[in-house]
Amino acid sequence: MSRIGRKPIPLVKGVAVHVTDGTVRVRGPKGELSAVVHPDLTVTVQGEEIQVSRPGDAKRQRALHGLWRANIQNMITGVSQGFSKRLEIVGVGYRAEMKGKKLQLYLGYSHPILFGPPEDVTLEAPAPTQIVISGIDRQLVGAVAAKIRSFRPPEPYKGKGIKYEGEYIRRKAGKTAASK
Repeated sequence: MSRIGRKPIPLVKGVAVHVTDGTVRVRGPKGELSAVVHPDLTVTVQGEEIQVSRPGDAKRQRALHGLWRANIQNMITGVSQGFSKRLEIVGVGYRAEMKGKKLQLYLGYSHPILFGPPEDVTLEAPAPTQIVISGIDRQLVGAVAAKIRSFRPPEPYKGKGIKYEGEYIRRKAGKTAASK
């Protein structure tokens, strides 16, 4: 049996979970999320716990079991605490600033990049070299962070670009002068 899938999901105070016809709706202080669970799986709410179960032991069912248990756990965490990712900008002249709700990035191109986030995600630029992405949907927060990072991924020679906070950039040696 899946080690992750068989663990019950504890309900957090202030979070309500409703399961109807394979759809899980989670409502909490920060908002509401819903997802349609794979038809092979069964989700039941028992008191202060949620249990995800599967009918058989096929490889695909085992994989889905752990996946959907983790997804439901992330939904509960999202509506109660929320998720955030931090990005750092490295490079001379590279910076970010907010223009209303949109993020304006200066990344060494001939023009600034104006990025408008999806509705459920908020962007902040507390410093010119920092970006904070936050929201209740973990997948959406990660996707927005990856999209912003893709505008100028870090390069291996000087490390210039947009990187996740704490990300290690493996460096390469540059050109060496001819020894003659």
